[in-house]
Amino acid sequence: MIAAPEIPTDFTLLQESETHFSSDTDFEDIEGKNQKQGKGKTCKKGKKGPAEKGKSGNGGGKPGGPNRMNGHHQQNGVENMMLFEVVKMGKSAMQSVVDDWIESYKHDRDIALLDLINFFIQCSGCKGVVTAEMFRHMQNAEIIRKMTEEFDEDSGDYPLTMAGPQWKKFKSSFCEFIGVLVRQCQYSIIYDEYMMDTVISLLTGLSDSQVRAFRHTSTLAAMKLMTALVNVALNLSINMDNTQRQYEAERNKIIGKRANDRLELLLQKRKELQENQDEIENMMNAIFKGVFVHRYRDAIAEIRAICIEEIGIWMKMYSDAFLNDSYLKYVGWTMHDKQGEVRLKCLTALQGLYYNKELNSKLELFTSRFKDRIVSMTLDKEYDVAVQAIKLLTLVLQSSEEVLTAEDCENVYHLVYSAHRPVAVAAGEFLYKKLFSRRDPEDDGILKRRGRQSPNANLVKTLVFFFLESELHEHAAYLVDSMWDCATDLLKDWECMSSLLLEEPLNGEEPLTDRQESALIEIMLCTIRQAAECHPPVGRGTGKRVLTAKEKKTQLDDRTKITELFAVALPQLLAKYSVDAEKVTNLLQLPQYFDLEIYTTGRLEKHLDALLRQIRDIVEKHTDIDVLEACSKTYHALCNEEFTIFNRVDIARSQLIDELADKFNRLLEDFLQEGEEPDEDDAYQVLSTLKRITAFHNAHDLSRWDLFGCNYKLLKTGIENGDMPEQIVIHALQCTHYVILWQLAKVTESSSTKEDLLRLKKQMRVFCQICQHYLTNVNTAVKEQAFTILCDVLMIFSHQIMTGGRDMLEPLVYTPDSSLQSELLSFILDHVFIDQDDDNNSADGQQDDEASKIEALHKRRNLLAAFCKLIVYTVVEMNTAADIFKQYMKYYNDYGDIIKETMSKTRQIDKIQCAKTLILSLQQLFNEMIQENGYNFDRSSPTFSGIKELARRFALTFGLDQLKTREAIAMLHKDGIEFAFKEPNPQGESHPPLNLAFLDILSEFSSKLLRQDKRTVYVYLEKFMTFQMSLRREDVWLPLMSYRNSLLAGGDDDTMSVISGISSRGSTVRNKKTKPATGKRKVPEAEESSSSDSMWLNREQTMHTPVMIQTPQLTSTIMREPKRLRSEENYMGVYPMQPEHHQAPLDYKQQEEAARQQQERAAMNYVKLRTNLQHAIRRGTSLMEDDEEPIVEDVMMSSEGRIEDLNEGMDFDTMDIDLPPSKNRRERTELKPDFFDPASIMDESVLGVSMF
Repeated sequence: MIAAPEIPTDFTLLQESETHFSSDTDFEDIEGKNQKQGKGKTCKKGKKGPAEKGKSGNGGGKPGGPNRMNGHHQQNGVENMMLFEVVKMGKSAMQSVVDDWIESYKHDRDIALLDLINFFIQCSGCKGVVTAEMFRHMQNAEIIRKMTEEFDEDSGDYPLTMAGPQWKKFKSSFCEFIGVLVRQCQYSIIYDEYMMDTVISLLTGLSDSQVRAFRHTSTLAAMKLMTALVNVALNLSINMDNTQRQYEAERNKIIGKRANDRLELLLQKRKELQENQDEIENMMNAIFKGVFVHRYRDAIAEIRAICIEEIGIWMKMYSDAFLNDSYLKYVGWTMHDKQGEVRLKCLTALQGLYYNKELNSKLELFTSRFKDRIVSMTLDKEYDVAVQAIKLLTLVLQSSEEVLTAEDCENVYHLVYSAHRPVAVAAGEFLYKKLFSRRDPEDDGILKRRGRQSPNANLVKTLVFFFLESELHEHAAYLVDSMWDCATDLLKDWECMSSLLLEEPLNGEEPLTDRQESALIEIMLCTIRQAAECHPPVGRGTGKRVLTAKEKKTQLDDRTKITELFAVALPQLLAKYSVDAEKVTNLLQLPQYFDLEIYTTGRLEKHLDALLRQIRDIVEKHTDIDVLEACSKTYHALCNEEFTIFNRVDIARSQLIDELADKFNRLLEDFLQEGEEPDEDDAYQVLSTLKRITAFHNAHDLSRWDLFGCNYKLLKTGIENGDMPEQIVIHALQCTHYVILWQLAKVTESSSTKEDLLRLKKQMRVFCQICQHYLTNVNTAVKEQAFTILCDVLMIFSHQIMTGGRDMLEPLVYTPDSSLQSELLSFILDHVFIDQDDDNNSADGQQDDEASKIEALHKRRNLLAAFCKLIVYTVVEMNTAADIFKQYMKYYNDYGDIIKETMSKTRQIDKIQCAKTLILSLQQLFNEMIQENGYNFDRSSPTFSGIKELARRFALTFGLDQLKTREAIAMLHKDGIEFAFKEPNPQGESHPPLNLAFLDILSEFSSKLLRQDKRTVYVYLEKFMTFQMSLRREDVWLPLMSYRNSLLAGGDDDTMSVISGISSRGSTVRNKKTKPATGKRKVPEAEESSSSDSMWLNREQTMHTPVMIQTPQLTSTIMREPKRLRSEENYMGVYPMQPEHHQAPLDYKQQEEAARQQQERAAMNYVKLRTNLQHAIRRGTSLMEDDEEPIVEDVMMSSEGRIEDLNEGMDFDTMDIDLPPSKNRRERTELKPDFFDPASIMDESVLGVSMF
């Protein structure tokens, strides 16, 4: 683009004679017939002469005729409607709005321009109006300063940031208006050196304002204006090319046929087009230098995003002029922006460029320079940015595969396993484009082949190889889901997959290894699950969405295809891999996704029989739990009474269970009759048969085989002898648990008899006793199994069982006794709250293995959650939670979330009991500390500090609403006070009670008391104190003094309530000169009395207390305006310094001593209250200052402190717009320094970026 002289900030208003146009329209001046007015003139705006003042559009009257006002039609009786209102209403077509304005401009351009200037001012949210007088006599800088002073909005919202559909539509209408305005004026008006110069000058000045609304609105307007001018420049370039071709064609004709007149006309037209293009370039240069260069690094992310979005449009629209390194560098630099929305705009702008392969040659240098940054953005913390970065790399990959290295591609590959689905899908598309989209030429001849010889065979192998090479990830479901949208045909080619598994390899073809076959089976299962369920795997997606009709049809077609193929292939696959547990486990899950009706309609019964035979053989061969459970689930899926195959499958299942039950009873009888130690062979047979029965009992009701009796014998023998193998006990407990649950389901669903309920009740209670015995087993795995099952049974058979109208189950309700509760709690304390190094239960003794540690922690968390569930549902007493709560700080990293949630739930159930449990946990810790260190412990010791910190954490869990927790907090203090004075000192009353230090811990909860409750608690505290205690000042009495102070100094702790004191029942002695405070909030006497009575204190029982000053009443200064605050000298009159004594008569010395101490406390309290009030006043004043502060903030580039552009080699300088200091309530000098700091918006890495 051609550099042009800078456009002056101010422009002279041209005389009326210069506003006349030779044409009535501004849209058809293609030949440039309208002569430009005053071309090349650059004048300063000055005052008009006397002759000019009366010539401005009918003397400033109504232009255009009786039905127009300010260039707009009068509609519905609305007169003098401003341009801003017309655009905001959005009822008129933008074309007609612009046409009306152009007509007004042709009649009187000063009035029309004034309307346009006010349009931009009002779009910024400013209530000020630029008058005609201001427009004539004031410079633009003065106008902007005047508008800044009138910008006195209380909120920070302005039209571009306001919420609601109207304002969203306004933003689009605002942008559309600017585009249509330039388009309609592109043939003459924009070249008159008046309208565009004025608008550009105004927008440039506004864009440098410190008022965010001005800066944001004007930058958006300037960028949209630039975009419209780029479009005009593009059209001019096309017209110039066409004119040049016409000229060359005409000149190349022979002399006889050449039309000299046409040649002259074409030369004249080309000259005018060139002049127009030069002017457009000047305008674009002015906007780019005056606005973009400064605002692309503005302090506001939205403004930076606007600039980057528009420059992307310019480069895409007019690539010949803008797609070069001089402009691309701005996008490259801004990719390091700290705000995600700005980085996102950079990537979307680049996508538009890389999508057009014709532009790739112009992007080579940029790609080589910023490729690493784009690759790193695939790991951006903003998921939207990461997605667009991956999509951009996909476009780069399509344009040139040599650009991205193998390392670059690997950085994207692993993102297919991301938990965020859009990122994973974008990475899946990149992976597919890189590895799977290329097809060899020889594959064209085998496109119609199927199975192992299909062209997808090699792609399936590639997918398997990729999955196995991703050693850090073992989630095939995530890989399949990532590629599901882009590689559907490949992933649904189940015929090819099954052929690769069943058929022998072709000549010269490498067979799949065992590991590759396992991976292929897993991938095949995941594709079948995805097709049948039509939703992403767990962890990807917020939930199941409603399928469209097309998706439902595709789902049904896929299920039919799956069933028809694998009904035949699955028995063959099971027969081939019957001894491989991993492969068989995955293959046995396929029938869950079958359409079972096809077995009948497709006459596939023989294949069903083959499948049942294979499953039976697998059950007999395997003892692995996963394999057996897969067989059980397969039988459950096939045993569906809705289908005709039910009888066939049910018979096969019953025969299998009959054989297993008979075998188990026979083996068990021999196993238990032996007087010697059980034989290992017999124990293995019993265990393997019990595993099979337990796996089937999980999904099938085996009640008719009466398995409770044999399992009870087995478990009872184990208790008596104590030498039962642990695995047998574990599976026997699990099987018996299933028996109980199936019996419960039976009596719940059908009309059960009383005998059935009694039998179930008896079995359940006997089973609970057995589990309780096994809690003390020497084997940890047995104890964990017994504990888990016992918690489940207690939860199921609690009082919750009667909910939902099931009162008939009341006989089954079982409440654990205290011994069982204590045993459960002891198990938790012994097996959950242990150090990681003390856990010796890791598999194969691999304590240092990180995976085993995580698995062990997960197991312990499950055990703790099971017990906490009993607490939450009041199955066990709430006070048992005290031993759990006291571990909150010590084991916060491992179990903090579980314990905190338990606190929250118990507080919802019973606030008071929860508070008593919390204080009980603190008391237990205090007693443990006393046992270890004795009563003469150091209060600065880590142990005592830890208890205080735990109390502080407990206090925080009560939240901010003190009214809701009022009674609970009061009860907590009551229990704490009683505990502190519970143990008197054996040395006499002159020594503190043994637990007095607990008051130091209790003071952490004082801030949660309401002000009136603090007085009540203080009076209750005095019941336990003697007069001598109140006079003690030794260090051992410090806990009592600090706790009393926490109850008295309410202004320090109770920050949530209004700063107010407790009104005394008695009168107060006031200074006669002091005016009593009026309008203060006092606690009513009735309210105070009721609050006291509702607690646990009776006023008649109150002991005589030492004299203490009454806390004066204050009102929060934060809730008042600063101008209403009292001066400091008036505070003395508010606080009474001589309170009324309400103490019992004492002798003279005691009274004198008490009075002296009372005066000291009064002085201290007064100093505290005065200091607090001063802090509150300062806080209130600062808040009001913030509220009244205009919407002004620092801009990264200002007219006073602008440094050189980052690119020192730029061939142009930025515009210097010197705005006068703002007088908007605060001088501009009071604002923070306004210099460009790259670190404020960009990562540190951008500071080392070299230029092109």
